[in-house]
Amino acid sequence: MHGARVLVVEDSPDVRELLDAVLAGAGFDVCAAATGTDGLRAVREHDPDLVVLDLGLPDMDGTELCRRLRTGSDAYVLMLTGRSDEVDMLVGLAVGADDYMAKPFSPRELVARVRALLRRPRRIAGAPAAAVEDENAAQHVGDLLVDRGSREVRVRGEAVALTRTEFDLLAVLAQRPGRVWERQTLLREVWHSDWEPNLRLVEVHMSNLRRKLAAAGMTGAEIRTVRGVGYRLVA
Repeated sequence: MHGARVLVVEDSPDVRELLDAVLAGAGFDVCAAATGTDGLRAVREHDPDLVVLDLGLPDMDGTELCRRLRTGSDAYVLMLTGRSDEVDMLVGLAVGADDYMAKPFSPRELVARVRALLRRPRRIAGAPAAAVEDENAAQHVGDLLVDRGSREVRVRGEAVALTRTEFDLLAVLAQRPGRVWERQTLLREVWHSDWEPNLRLVEVHMSNLRRKLAAAGMTGAEIRTVRGVGYRLVA
């Protein structure tokens, strides 16, 4: 994690300098861009492990930049915004952001959230899947296949495109089909966080995951909500 590449895309010079100083001080290799166009160029040139992305950019909305970034990069995306409307958070997460923070933010919390995201596995685009010793790495639940080794999901043999966060959530559910996973447990397993306001992240990503699996035609398995508790995957 030390020396991981972090791209900051932020139009405010003061905030950009603050983010650069905080993240570089935490040991990350930081580069910065002030516009969405420059941000996309920096993604191609530097292949960052994580992008800290401001939602309000001068040349394009941060959600549009995230959507474009997702077509060619598997970098984690932590969105920052000065807006208070929850709709912005929902849209940001729907287009592939992994986490979300509102301004003003705590530098200490920012570093903690970046480190938590980077503790999760990152498959290099175009590289072959690593060998996995665990013979149970691939789980079949009804017509659903979740392969942790290749980080692939298939429904009736057809690949389903998920973000890394959506995959990580599904992989946890598939470990123990039928088990009820509490939202707090999923938060710890996927985001490595116990911060209760983040429970909304679980709900939004779970909603996106269900939508994608349904669009893929999954009928032999189902993610069920256990009201007041969490979720379980059943066949």
